[in-house]
Amino acid sequence: MSPASPGRIPAWVCAPGLWRVPFLATFLPEYALRAAPGPDVRTVIGWGLKPSTRAGRAWAAARGLPYVALEDGLLRSIGLGEAGAATLSLIAHDLGVYYDARRPSRLEQDLLAADAWLDAALADRTRALVARLVETGLSKTNLGEPLDRAVLDRGRPRVLVVDQTFGDAAIETGLAGPDSFARMMASARATHPGAQLIVKRHPAVAAGRKRGCIPDALLAGTTVIDRNVRPADLLAEVEAVHVVTSGLGFEALLRGLPVTCHGAPFYAGWGLTIDTLAIPRRGAARPLEAMAAAALIRAPRYVDPVTGARCEVEAVVERLLSFRARADRLAGVWCGAGFAPAKRPQVRRLLNAPTARVHIHNFARNAARQAEAEGGRLVYWAGKETPAIRRAAAATGAPVVRMEDGFVRSRGLGSDFVGALSVALDDLGVYYDPNAPSRLEVRIEAGGFTPAEVARAAALRRRVVEAGLSKYNLAAPVAGPEAWPRDRERVLIVGQVENDRSILTGCGPLRTSSGLVRAVRTARPDAFLVYRNHPDVLAGNRPGRLDASALVEIDATADGLDISACLDACDRLATLTSLAGFEALLRGKAVSTWGRPFYAGWGLTEDALTFERRTRRATLDELVHAALIDYPLYITPEGWPCEAEDLVEALIAARALPAEAAPRGRLRRWWTGLMASLDRTPPPSY
Repeated sequence: MSPASPGRIPAWVCAPGLWRVPFLATFLPEYALRAAPGPDVRTVIGWGLKPSTRAGRAWAAARGLPYVALEDGLLRSIGLGEAGAATLSLIAHDLGVYYDARRPSRLEQDLLAADAWLDAALADRTRALVARLVETGLSKTNLGEPLDRAVLDRGRPRVLVVDQTFGDAAIETGLAGPDSFARMMASARATHPGAQLIVKRHPAVAAGRKRGCIPDALLAGTTVIDRNVRPADLLAEVEAVHVVTSGLGFEALLRGLPVTCHGAPFYAGWGLTIDTLAIPRRGAARPLEAMAAAALIRAPRYVDPVTGARCEVEAVVERLLSFRARADRLAGVWCGAGFAPAKRPQVRRLLNAPTARVHIHNFARNAARQAEAEGGRLVYWAGKETPAIRRAAAATGAPVVRMEDGFVRSRGLGSDFVGALSVALDDLGVYYDPNAPSRLEVRIEAGGFTPAEVARAAALRRRVVEAGLSKYNLAAPVAGPEAWPRDRERVLIVGQVENDRSILTGCGPLRTSSGLVRAVRTARPDAFLVYRNHPDVLAGNRPGRLDASALVEIDATADGLDISACLDACDRLATLTSLAGFEALLRGKAVSTWGRPFYAGWGLTEDALTFERRTRRATLDELVHAALIDYPLYITPEGWPCEAEDLVEALIAARALPAEAAPRGRLRRWWTGLMASLDRTPPPSY
């Protein structure tokens, strides 16, 4: 609930369900939202004209107060609102409602005044927006499956007839009724004799949540699409569209299709559609740019759920595209094995998608069986692979996916129960195991990075370096590196956890931190060697301390110092397979490897071992794009899907907040792990 403050209008939210809308206060910054009426209330806010708002509307009318009707914008979400998908756009109607043709609306007035506000710049912006929507196939809810084009009759014209949900308020308020759908069917048949009539059910009807308006008796001889298919796929295959008041007619207009309206939707009556009803208040012809600008740019309010801030429509378009790609990638059944209880809640957040179902099993064989039975995927944490998991993965006919931390992970250690905010999912191998190709290696080897991708990677790299980010982003004092001499080569040697899978699979005979120190001293006898323990080793959580013979070879230690400051101060980094080598490359440092990390073998590092499969010479920013943009999945600390740049900004912003203390002592670690395993916070719906 928003507190009253100067300049904000006290407003009663009369529909309790509105409080479940994420970012409601951000959508409505001019109002101080109240859960109950009171003497200071100056506005009533509800959801459209739904029955649940009658009391609020009556209360407002009795006091001469305005009623503001909220409705979804035309670019809403990935998935249905009925299924809980959060909206990214709202229209706040302080005059009428855009779909109610019985009375004037703010959208109508906007269009009637279009000559005053549609200048050349806005028209150009609108054309670019429409082109982007048509190119990408974005629509209101964006969760349809691809159209099965086998249903299309290629030998005759095809006409789309759009059904709606029974009781949809837009039907009655659009000057239509149940008979309008029968008239639409008759008109489509008469106007397009011999054409294939394709009847599209509403997504909520296809999902079994509501029923449609076209009687079954009128469907004879038509092709019924009763699944939730992508509107863009249908619109690309038809020559004309018939609607009553469906918003799909607007999407058809954006694609230049002739649209016949058998009701009075908001886009009818402006000279853009074939209208069976007269709407005298409109009448003035308006170009498509005016309609699209009014409906997509001027009327809606947009919020980016990742930043939690208001934004423009173009930002929401790109966010919806990334959400849709994420949803497509994660769709289906995921059967997990080998995940510690404390890690399971975060795994569910990382795999969260509108059409994904995640089941985590205690036994790998059970996970494999369910994955095979339900056409799903077996997923497990690659670094915790056990013989039982290997046997289950080898025996199942289901696809097998390995999960591992991403390269910008969190603010704290996984061994301290800090959940990962990025993961890599790999159905070929895993990035740290060079014994088989991984999706990351295949991507780098394939090349083909566009100039835009390289530029994006360069900008991301600069931001990471400027901010001093690393994998775990642990708080540490910066002091220390300034004491290192400048008349000798300064080599930073990073220790690792010696039972780490990247060591066990990615090294030759040399596979200990002590052995690495001795090898570096032999290779660079005059260098100033600085050793830094792995944070997990330093915390006492994992093995990997130097032995006595290695300790005498080093000149300084960097334990407890900021890793970014150490990387900036060194001339070269030496490692077996540590991710710190990649972080050093980001900063333009020389890197020597004695193992086979993912970033070696591409011509960017000095390598002690060979890489037969890695034949391509990659640039640094191609490597960055593959490793930080293409390969991982990211979520914000709140659980929203996001891009690499978003997580980078979130981690930078988090520095202003106090970090949680790492759990020390067996009892405290046990308690922290238990609390992590009991976390039932649902991930956000998108």
